[in-house]
Amino acid sequence: MDEAGTGTQLPQTGIAAGADAPHPSAPIPIQGPSVGSLVREPLGETGLQIFPLMLGGAEFGWTIDQPRAVALLDHFVAYGGNALHTAGSYAAGRSEHIIGHWMRTRGVRDDVVLAVRVGDHPDNPGIGSVNLVRAVEASLTRLATDRIDVLYLDASTEPAGPVEDALATAEWLVESGKVRHIGAYGLAAEQLVEARILASAGYPRIDVLDVPYNLMRREAFEGDIRLVASAQRLAVTPSHALEHGFLSGRHRSRTQLAASTRGQQLAGSLNRRGTRVLKALDGIAAELAVPPAAIAVAWLLAQRGIAAPIVNAYSPEHVDELVQGVGVRLTRAHLAELSRATS
Repeated sequence: MDEAGTGTQLPQTGIAAGADAPHPSAPIPIQGPSVGSLVREPLGETGLQIFPLMLGGAEFGWTIDQPRAVALLDHFVAYGGNALHTAGSYAAGRSEHIIGHWMRTRGVRDDVVLAVRVGDHPDNPGIGSVNLVRAVEASLTRLATDRIDVLYLDASTEPAGPVEDALATAEWLVESGKVRHIGAYGLAAEQLVEARILASAGYPRIDVLDVPYNLMRREAFEGDIRLVASAQRLAVTPSHALEHGFLSGRHRSRTQLAASTRGQQLAGSLNRRGTRVLKALDGIAAELAVPPAAIAVAWLLAQRGIAAPIVNAYSPEHVDELVQGVGVRLTRAHLAELSRATS
């Protein structure tokens, strides 16, 4: 019976007898898809819709073991992320093995836009016809999937290689269903122009461009490459978005750096210019109440033609910081301040 003795049943609240009811101002438990799952941008003219941030797998199998990588992937997807980037050369293929295992066990292959870079693996170097086919087949096996959504042709190991031969092979890969769309890495501006001319003759179009680009490294993109990318309406997915982690603000002195490859990479940014950039990031981050890494991501997204930066993370907390950059809108004053710091 109820407290009034009327025999009326109280509504079921799901709270055990004697348990404290949640305070009215307590956070509401999140149920169903995250807000980020509604944040989608077109990946150029591919027809693919992605979260404007790609999680890179460069550290998977190298500095991040499988359990930690799985936790990172789960955390990224929980935010609404749906685009992953890896390469056959990352950790000698272990990155692809880890991502493939995660997609299979989670049953999310159809929900993920999978981007793979080929051409830099020592077993199948370059993008010549034979090695390109072998590299794609090896990646498909390691990833335990039947298709790659975006295949980046890595021409960095043979910058003068034949673009026509690579696109002719890519045509067969697309027609066979092994690859859906073609991207490029390491192609010069004139090679991109050549590729577009070949596309007008029936070869597959290059729709996506991966180029190293961030606040500390601007020269590789800002110039002829950007002009061509804009003219061809390429979706640019810049790699090294945080310059090996320097733009996260976690590394500010040489005494913090280990005697390792990563330490050597970071040491190159520890100079007056790097100090100016970090100071500018700190000021804007404090004003907007977000981490410096989020400002670095927001700066990239504010640049013309940038579709989704490729970011690497080492912990779920890093993912938390990076994802915030998607929601940050920098003012013209912010952009001018960051531009002055990098000059």
